[in-house]
Amino acid sequence: MKTETAACACATGTEEQLFERIANAIDLYRDKEGSLIQVLHLAQEIYGYLPLKVQRFIAQGMDIPLAEVSGVVSFYSFFSPAPRGEHTIRVCLGTACYVRGGKKIIEHLTDTLGVGPGGTTGDGKFTFEVARCIGACGLAPAMMIDEKVYRQVKVNKLDRILQEY
Repeated sequence: MKTETAACACATGTEEQLFERIANAIDLYRDKEGSLIQVLHLAQEIYGYLPLKVQRFIAQGMDIPLAEVSGVVSFYSFFSPAPRGEHTIRVCLGTACYVRGGKKIIEHLTDTLGVGPGGTTGDGKFTFEVARCIGACGLAPAMMIDEKVYRQVKVNKLDRILQEY
């Protein structure tokens, strides 16, 4: 293994140290049925995200097919195969938010950030996502940055909101 530092700001230590910590997580759960999701959560916490080399390492360590690991990573939105930004923006596109202007919010953020949904800004500041519903239908259109919910968002408020971060 190489001894360079991983790209994610979340991960601390050399790549060898990170993989050693992931191996320890695998050892904790290897013989427990249905434990892949727990291992993936721990690995993402350790490494910062789940690139193919980490997925391959987990598959080998747990003696399961890489396709199974990759399938779980790609299915669940809380797993990321690419580095994530310092802050996560989630724009709700549930019915109420869509009808009340959610699409305009997405268009403005795409122009402002220079990335579309699913992307991370070049400076690593924001990861931009679309959510099917954030449970704030009465506050539509709504969006979240990290855990903070912004209600009745208007396009003219977006730049001011982003400046907070």
